[in-house]
Amino acid sequence: MVKHIILWQLKDELTADEKIKVKADIKAGLEGLAGQIPGLIDIKVQTECLGSSNADVMLDSSFEDEASLKGYAVHPAHVAVADGVVRPNTKTRVCMDFEQ
Repeated sequence: MVKHIILWQLKDELTADEKIKVKADIKAGLEGLAGQIPGLIDIKVQTECLGSSNADVMLDSSFEDEASLKGYAVHPAHVAVADGVVRPNTKTRVCMDFEQ
């Protein structure tokens, strides 16, 4: 199994209300990919964090293997969410992929 973990920071220019909406849209969009992408085992988005955090949104996803992760990266449903709501609203992205 391959884990794919991403942490994002939202853009500074977003208002507090805009950040709430963007977080909800990212969560709905990414978690909505469940069952649509071959090899995607589990996908969860965390949007509520403690004040000690320096990230706004976390993606925690699991794939059958590295090939499945590569397929996810280019899958049209994933690309639509990434290009539609994630990339336009985030300023930083940190990713860690590993075998479990």
